[in-house]
Amino acid sequence: MLDKWVYERGIRIDFSQPGTPTDNATIESFNGRLRQECLNENWFMSVEDARCKIEAWCICRPHSALGWMTPSEFAEKSAGWQNMQPT
Repeated sequence: MLDKWVYERGIRIDFSQPGTPTDNATIESFNGRLRQECLNENWFMSVEDARCKIEAWCICRPHSALGWMTPSEFAEKSAGWQNMQPT
């Protein structure tokens, strides 16, 4: 079913080789943090409960790429930047 869906949309799926986390280090790092900090710390009562808890984790967790701000803090801070015009 997935194969048909991606084929119809012209999408190419590229899987990492088993046992080679360096194939896609960025997503492997994300997966490790998600598992350690969120999935292993919560019980999920339903798919909707899992979605809510994972979304809360993503929004509330500080990110190094954002200067250790949470996405909410970064969005709030950067909202003012949109109104700034270069001189």
